[in-house]
Amino acid sequence: MQHAQWQTLIAQFAKLSRRQRLECMELLRGMPCGQVSIALIERTAQARLCCPACQSRHFHRHGHANDLQRYRCVLCGKTFNALTGTPLAHLHHKSLWLDYANCLLNSDSVRKAAQQLGIHRNTSFRWRHRFLALAKTDRPRCLHGIVEADEMYLLESEKGARHLLRPARRRGGHARQRGISSEQVCILVARDRTGQTIDFVTGKGQLTKKHLLYCLPRVIDRDILLVTDGHAAYAAFARETGISHQAVNLHAGFRVRGAAHVQNVNAYHSRLRGWLSIFHGVATDALPAELPGVALDTRRQAHPVR
Repeated sequence: MQHAQWQTLIAQFAKLSRRQRLECMELLRGMPCGQVSIALIERTAQARLCCPACQSRHFHRHGHANDLQRYRCVLCGKTFNALTGTPLAHLHHKSLWLDYANCLLNSDSVRKAAQQLGIHRNTSFRWRHRFLALAKTDRPRCLHGIVEADEMYLLESEKGARHLLRPARRRGGHARQRGISSEQVCILVARDRTGQTIDFVTGKGQLTKKHLLYCLPRVIDRDILLVTDGHAAYAAFARETGISHQAVNLHAGFRVRGAAHVQNVNAYHSRLRGWLSIFHGVATDALPAELPGVALDTRRQAHPVR
């Protein structure tokens, strides 16, 4: 390569994404491009690797299987790898996983992602749900410091159902009732100032103190400052639990009061809505309800979520 071409190539490195830079680093180390995802899986799993059967951390290497390092537990004798017991276990074509993750981030449809990667649409559909299930296992255990909380609402959807219980809505449609009603599903989002985020699907209709008492106490410190909008449920929750609370009156035009604001959690809502917009809504029965006895899918009222 001539010097001018090399300078042009170097100038393009500043435009690379984090994943692309990682691939370049692996290539410079002599690793084939298809092995980048394997190396990432192994490296990520090392911090919390243990035997899925007995939770022991006393194990040793035991060969390779399906391109992954295999381990054998000393206590129970079971063999496992970095993906055993995770939603990604037993999936094939690991070399395409990073590219598929980019398709998810870009809001590509199941068929569009399958066409880009050269895989079957059923494989793309299965990967999508497995990848999304894996993301739910990487939630922070506790939020600290200043915690912002706010709720967002998604229109109830029977997308993908063969037998609708109401007339079909085109391109998502609109609710028949004004304001917040049982036609909308509430998603509670709590986020601290370090960026750690936890969300809960509380069910249909308005957010209540009961929802907050079930969801928040197990994921927040007792000495946090809870910052919310003027919803009465937050104030009632803070009084009952003894948590410091400050409300920002958005309707009166007060968005920031010193360090008290809900701009971070509102920005999270905005990004989530933007990511979902291309899909024209999300099927309600695909949302995991957090409260026991809450059935989000009206077709499953006889079998409430446990």
